[in-house]
Amino acid sequence: MAKLFISYSHKDEALRQELEVQLSMLRRQGLIEVWNDRRILAGDAVDGTISRHLEEADVVLLLVSADFLASNYCYEREMTRAMERQAAGEVRVIPVILRPCDWMHPPLSSLMATPTDGKPVTKWPDKDDAMVDVARAIRSAVEAMAPSPVRRTPSARPPALSGPVPERPRSSNLRIRQEFSDHDRHVFLEDAYGFIANYFEGSLEELERRNPGIQTSFRRIDADHFSATIFRHGSRMSGCRIWLGGFGSSRNTLFYSAKENGADNSWNESISVDADSQSLYLRSTGMASYAGADREGKLTAEGGAELFWTMLIQPLQG
Repeated sequence: MAKLFISYSHKDEALRQELEVQLSMLRRQGLIEVWNDRRILAGDAVDGTISRHLEEADVVLLLVSADFLASNYCYEREMTRAMERQAAGEVRVIPVILRPCDWMHPPLSSLMATPTDGKPVTKWPDKDDAMVDVARAIRSAVEAMAPSPVRRTPSARPPALSGPVPERPRSSNLRIRQEFSDHDRHVFLEDAYGFIANYFEGSLEELERRNPGIQTSFRRIDADHFSATIFRHGSRMSGCRIWLGGFGSSRNTLFYSAKENGADNSWNESISVDADSQSLYLRSTGMASYAGADREGKLTAEGGAELFWTMLIQPLQG
């Protein structure tokens, strides 16, 4: 069984918990034993306990984000020591890119990162797909490891701050249902709307730059509405209007209409804020089935943006 140590910023607690859920099958199969600093017991010497588990680990996961890189403890202590042990052939270090950040420099750039191509977990259209991709990469790495021999003398091991502290056995299943207020949902939707507006503006600019004969128009109608239009050789090929829902049943919803102008009572697709026990996400109604809308998928803001963008550009790709 491989001992797996998770190094992460506490600001990424929710993402760490989601990843550990995806690692459940590896635990059930006896392939890994997971440790993170939430397992430190009251009265334990924090630095000494973390140092001991880091030294005993067979695999170290670095959950990389801007907060991770900014943390002296994560970067200077945990990551630096993990890289020293990897250089000595004592441990396998796996970076998991959680959120966009400037990580592609030594020493992290020398390692094969997950998810695939180092695309941040939060930038995948469906976050669950990203976590599964990470879990599969960890499984492959663990299964490729030979059974642990008698452990060699650690390389330049720093002096322990305290002796080993016996641990009580306990469950790793300590997640509880999170409660999300109306305000949480409102802020999540507004952030998603802002992201989608910027996504469309940038995509239209790039579409026009790459394709001679294509002209585009992006217009912020007001704080809650924007429109996008694509022309080819001056002729309108496709257009849309996207807006934030108002009050009542539409308050947690973003709407898409294939017409740039019109009333807000007619639309072709919509995505709404939903929640599971741990996080908020976007869910498509699936009205626009031709665009591949998925009623069951848990969409990030980028996933929602890509769904709407696919609907806009589809007439030019058919």
